[in-house]
Amino acid sequence: MSISEIFKATQLTRGGRLMEATRLIQQALGLSSAPAPASVPPRQAKPQKAAGWSRAGSSGDAVDDVPFREIRKESANESAFAAPGGAATTSGDATITSAPVLKGLADAPEDVEAPVVDTPAEAPAARPAPAFKPRPASFHELSFRLGDTSHAYRLYVPASVAPASTGEKVLLPLVVLLHGCKQNAEDFALGTAMNALAEEKKCLVLYPEQSSSANSMRCWNWFDAAHQARDAGEPKMIAALIRKVLKSHDADPSRVYIAGLSAGGAMAALMAGLYPEMFAAVGVHSGLPPGAANDVMSAFSAMRRGARKNSDSLADLQGDDGDAFVMPTIVFHGSADKTVNPDNGEQITDAALAALAGAGIVLKKVEQAEDSPGTSSGRRDTLRTIYSAADGVPYVEYWAVGSGPHAWSGGDAAGSYTDPHGPSASQAMLAFFLQHRREGAAKAGTTA
Repeated sequence: MSISEIFKATQLTRGGRLMEATRLIQQALGLSSAPAPASVPPRQAKPQKAAGWSRAGSSGDAVDDVPFREIRKESANESAFAAPGGAATTSGDATITSAPVLKGLADAPEDVEAPVVDTPAEAPAARPAPAFKPRPASFHELSFRLGDTSHAYRLYVPASVAPASTGEKVLLPLVVLLHGCKQNAEDFALGTAMNALAEEKKCLVLYPEQSSSANSMRCWNWFDAAHQARDAGEPKMIAALIRKVLKSHDADPSRVYIAGLSAGGAMAALMAGLYPEMFAAVGVHSGLPPGAANDVMSAFSAMRRGARKNSDSLADLQGDDGDAFVMPTIVFHGSADKTVNPDNGEQITDAALAALAGAGIVLKKVEQAEDSPGTSSGRRDTLRTIYSAADGVPYVEYWAVGSGPHAWSGGDAAGSYTDPHGPSASQAMLAFFLQHRREGAAKAGTTA
């Protein structure tokens, strides 16, 4: 039926013209083709039934017949327009189903176009969150440009971590490792075996690589005045690379650590002094303190006999703020090192302790012997000296590896300059690093 026919039937019903309303509905639904009569035929009297009989629910009065009409089942279309509750309308001589009325339209004027009521579409079912698909670990050789120069590096990214329950991405610690002379990034990664530990602890590991064009032996130029200032030379390049990785990966800027071996250790100490706001802790293995040399000749002297104990050098490096170099520090040095005098490791330790004391941090000293994986003939007797705060967190550690050579302690023989007989410097440094976080560094996300 059209809306106008529905209105017409409604008006007839309200005016008491029930039979006409009924025929109009039947015609609209295709149930009758006969024209509506001009008037309703008069009722015909019927003889009364025998006394005492009555229809169920009646009072015994006579029941009037109505003109014959077909009683049929309600169709699906009609049921959609049935009166609320399926109510019937009774009037004098007939009982009929009330005319189909859309809710809210019964009182509308006959000459007003009824609004079209759209049935709301069923809301689509909520799409389930995509299942987490782990990404495998990767270790790629990469490069980046700073100015007109391209610099190679390697980056280890552990297998992906499932996102936090809040949906925030997980931020990972970043460990920066600087290789020694005659090494490259891949070789240093093999020798330290840091990638395996980083997978376990879910850390990123960045291996900047020195080029042979910058130094024929691939040494970091820690001893050259052109590379001893902030935002200059190799320190500028390393800092720029760290910022790049922080930006391009889910790295936690409050947990960036730097360590190195030999010339790499000296550069790591220098970087920590030049960019104290960038690092949460530093590790130096068989390296030298900042300010130990300013040319090749003084570098060889410091390596053989130990750095000059010249406080002015460190003061010049740090600038006017004497607390700039206050930073958790872990040092490894072999007592049998013939390349870099062990006195250099002690100087790095003493400088870190002096800076912490100047900042008012009270530390407690504890010494303990450490086991090493070597056999009885190759075992390293190692003395570990720990300087901890009142809460038990170590701020300075010095590992004196007995009979240890100029090599990464506890390293893998697959890499160069490693000492498999010593305690693992990689394990010790990573455990030390992860206890420290730099305050004030913020990035959206949750930490691993």
